[in-house]
Amino acid sequence: MEQPDWHGPLTEAYQHATRFLAGLPDRPVGSRATLEELRAALGGPLPDGGTDAREVVARLAEAADPGIVASPSGRFFGFVIGGATPAALAADWLTATWDQNAGLYAAGPAAAVVEEVAGGWLRDLFGLPAQASAGFVTGAQMSHVTALAAARHEVLHRAGWDVETGGLHGAPRIAVLAGADRHSTVDRALRFLGIGTAALVPVDVDDQGRMTPGALRDALAGLDGPIIVCAQLGNVNTGAFDPIGELCDIAHAAGAWVHVDGAFGLWAAASTRLRHLVTGLERADSWTTDAHKWLNVPYDSGLVFCAHPAAHRAAMGVRAAYLVHAGGDERDALDYNPEFSRRARGFSVYAALRALGRTGVEALIDRGCALAAHFARRMTGHVLNDVVLNQVLVGFGPDTPALVRRVQAEGTCWVSGTTWHGSPAMRFSVSNFTTDESDIDRAADTILRLAT
Repeated sequence: MEQPDWHGPLTEAYQHATRFLAGLPDRPVGSRATLEELRAALGGPLPDGGTDAREVVARLAEAADPGIVASPSGRFFGFVIGGATPAALAADWLTATWDQNAGLYAAGPAAAVVEEVAGGWLRDLFGLPAQASAGFVTGAQMSHVTALAAARHEVLHRAGWDVETGGLHGAPRIAVLAGADRHSTVDRALRFLGIGTAALVPVDVDDQGRMTPGALRDALAGLDGPIIVCAQLGNVNTGAFDPIGELCDIAHAAGAWVHVDGAFGLWAAASTRLRHLVTGLERADSWTTDAHKWLNVPYDSGLVFCAHPAAHRAAMGVRAAYLVHAGGDERDALDYNPEFSRRARGFSVYAALRALGRTGVEALIDRGCALAAHFARRMTGHVLNDVVLNQVLVGFGPDTPALVRRVQAEGTCWVSGTTWHGSPAMRFSVSNFTTDESDIDRAADTILRLAT
């Protein structure tokens, strides 16, 4: 077997990576290069001849660096993006090195078992049913697609329709009820699945974006046929929680499947202090969450759970003569997610959970919420939401969008903008394991200074 030079390019990558990580506390958080500068540095015609691998890595790191957003920084507060814990990052490096195709057990036995074990740990951590199946996907978007495909299968099966063979043409029409302030990935998943956004029945929400039981009951009145209800744990703007237990009772009484968007809010179940916010979540039928948010594993890493493994497998599973399918207790991941060939992303989830343990995950969640509350206190007079989790909305009137841009350009921290109740707002999310109170104070000082 030919033996290339692994040491040179990997050493170069390690040196650049460790310098980047060590420099995060002092690095400007936003990108420092224009589009034109990046195209000039990274572009040009494909060379006719090859280049030494170590030199390629060195040039790539140098050219890309000004255009790298320091999202692993403890002062990155946009989009609910976490960093990467040392154990998770190191495991991700091993994942790339091992280069396992994690679709089949036969192609990656250790990858399959790691997903099985980590999935079980997460079910226990979240308080989900022990029999719930788990899939490791790219993020909440594909988690929604997977869960809603299982829901589509089940609600149509109950109506006497086999969607996997018959498709949707001629099928009973599915009604999908979701809060008026739902995340856009739910709509997009319905488009991907052929259900369509016209199937959506928006359900009224309160002033924090929570779906109310009375509104769901009213929306269900008069509906018959297949129904899916999409609830939300952690509103994308306010962090507010739908009263999931009550919603499950109402929806199930109408024969509906309940899917939970818990992209970041599901992690509240890991906290003794916050668990009351998710009371009854175990009564739902499927759940979405991300590991690359609050668990702080490298992108990409989403999770889907389903209380009905047979429906999950019916929607996702595949058989082919040329494949070596699992037998007995072995588990093929392609039966639980939309991908065929796929990265073994379970290794970094496993490493993060093993390094943190149950108490470490709880401390991570509680700390993020405490720091968000501290930021809200610093923003007194400008806070627009009830701060119940790690999300804080602040407003500075019509100047808010311009202020967001000034904050991003200044570099001390990075925040994102949104619209809330028809007015512009700044969205501040605390989900990085390295963030401490000094980061919050530096960010608050910067925002208040630039707002004057």
